[in-house]
Amino acid sequence: MTGSFNDSLPVFAVAQMNSQDSIAHNMATATQLMQQAREQQATLLVLPENFACFAAGQQARTAERFDDLQQQLQQLATTYGLWLVAGSIPCPYRPNGQPVPDHRVRSTSLLISPEGTTAARYDKIHLFDAQVGDTTGSYQESATFEPGEAIVVANTPFGCLGMMVCYDLRFPELALALRKQGADVLSAPSAFTEMTGRLHWQLLLRARAMDTQCYVLGAGQQGTHGSRNTWGHSAISNAAGELVAEYNETDAGVITATFDIKAVQQRRESMPLMQHRRLGLLKDF
Repeated sequence: MTGSFNDSLPVFAVAQMNSQDSIAHNMATATQLMQQAREQQATLLVLPENFACFAAGQQARTAERFDDLQQQLQQLATTYGLWLVAGSIPCPYRPNGQPVPDHRVRSTSLLISPEGTTAARYDKIHLFDAQVGDTTGSYQESATFEPGEAIVVANTPFGCLGMMVCYDLRFPELALALRKQGADVLSAPSAFTEMTGRLHWQLLLRARAMDTQCYVLGAGQQGTHGSRNTWGHSAISNAAGELVAEYNETDAGVITATFDIKAVQQRRESMPLMQHRRLGLLKDF
């Protein structure tokens, strides 16, 4: 099955998963979700953060499989005729091929085309080092991951896609930089904790959409993963900051929304936020 583009509006899909420590089982679930997305006429599917394996201490083991997983995902994208944002996968090397030092890895999100090529790679810039009042308490991604150093906007047949991962949503300057480089859509594969997600998930998706006048595609993990609990509620916000789709179930699934780039452009013309920004007054920001 191959993808095609016509005069109809493209359909965006975001997935929700409850990934565990079995890469084979998680990949089988991701495959089912790709099939569901294609059956719903989706053009693009976003998988959650850590979709291939979500288990404490398993990042290095998963990173050893990075090249193999990338090849599997490329084949699946071709099979189902989808553009695929492959959530995030631990990667043992930097974009230039240099190994990540100090026994760390990169949190890498891949954009894969329906032709089976990797169109873009984004390494998560902002790492979640925070105290949360849940059963886990302290999170320190920087102990395991090396932060990325480049923002990424990729050209696609349906518009320009700016790439983020989870904690990146809390930094409006990143989203605005993506918009400045031409983004029409922002991908946000995530694994928000249950506590922080309950407070901020919807708010952040809508705020980043409103800041940038972009669609924001938030694909989440949901449920229990060992000792960690995630919020889920995968959702799509339009460029006006309105949630146009939300997944409120506890099992794995996908939701979809159509994307009208002309409506996005009209909103930007009627309220030209980027032209109204007075950065000269904020040079110390």
